[in-house]
Amino acid sequence: MALTIHVIDYGDIELETSFLVLGHECGRVRRVPVYGFLILGGQYPVLVDTGYRDNAIMETLGMRGHQYHDNMIENQLARHGLKLGDIRYILHTHLHIDHAGKDDHFPMNTTVVLNRREMEFSVSGIMYPQYPKPDIMHLVERIYEPEAIRFLDLEITGAEEIIPGVWCEPAYAHTEGSMNVIVETADGLACICGDVIYDFNDQIVNHVRVNNYMEPQVTGNHAGSKRNEKAQIKKLMNNFKYLLPVHDRGAVIENGQVVGRLGMTCPGPVTETLPARAWFPA
Repeated sequence: MALTIHVIDYGDIELETSFLVLGHECGRVRRVPVYGFLILGGQYPVLVDTGYRDNAIMETLGMRGHQYHDNMIENQLARHGLKLGDIRYILHTHLHIDHAGKDDHFPMNTTVVLNRREMEFSVSGIMYPQYPKPDIMHLVERIYEPEAIRFLDLEITGAEEIIPGVWCEPAYAHTEGSMNVIVETADGLACICGDVIYDFNDQIVNHVRVNNYMEPQVTGNHAGSKRNEKAQIKKLMNNFKYLLPVHDRGAVIENGQVVGRLGMTCPGPVTETLPARAWFPA
C-alpha cells in the first residue's frame, strides 16, 4: 500500500528563537511555519494535527500568528479534493495551542485520536496556557459523543495501529503525552514527530551551543529532562528515513544524520542535499 504524506500549511507564527533552541539567540524573533500532515493512499484519509485556532489566540503566549484565507483548514484540504467530512481520523502529536485548534470544525463522526496521557496532561496546569480552554473543552465534549474520540495508551501498549501502514508510538518527549505518527511509505518509514524536533539546522546539523560529537541540542520548550529530550531525538535519527516536524521542513536521514530536506510531500523531491559528515576528521 503506497501511502503519501502531504504537508498542510496552517500559516506561520513569530516567536523568540530561544523557544525553538534552548538558550539560542535570546530576544531574537523568528517566523516559523505551522504544519499539519494529510496521509493519503490508505483505507481512509488521515489528518495529523489541525493548527491554531486564529491569530488572536497566539497572542496569549506572546506570539504573533500569520494565518490567512489560504491557510484555513477547509481551503488546505480542498487542494487535495477533500472536504472536512471526508477525514476519517484526526491524529494529534499533542494538544498544544498550535496543534489542536481546529478540531471543532470537523463533524463528530470524524474520530479524534490522541494519547490518553496527553489529555490528562493538558488539564494538569503544568504547561498552561499552552493548552487553551476552547480547544480542550471541545475535546472534553467529544468524550460524550459516540466514537468521536479514541484514546490510546501508548506508554503501556507501545504502539497502536490506526489504519494499515499508519500507527502511533509514544514520543516520551516534549510533553508527557506526546506521540509520534509512523507512516509506511513506498520509500521507507516516515515519522511525523510533532515538536520533539523544532529546527533541524540549529538542533542537529550545526547543533548550536553543543560541543560533543553528534549531540543534539534540545528545544526551549519541553516538560521533561534535557537528557531524555536528547535521547528521544537520537532515537528518531536512528530509526527512520524521513522525519517530519511541525515547525520545519521534513528531513531525509541516513546513518543518524540529516542528508537532505523535503518539500511539501513525503516521499517527494529532495529540495536540498547535505553532505554526510565524516565519521573521523580528515
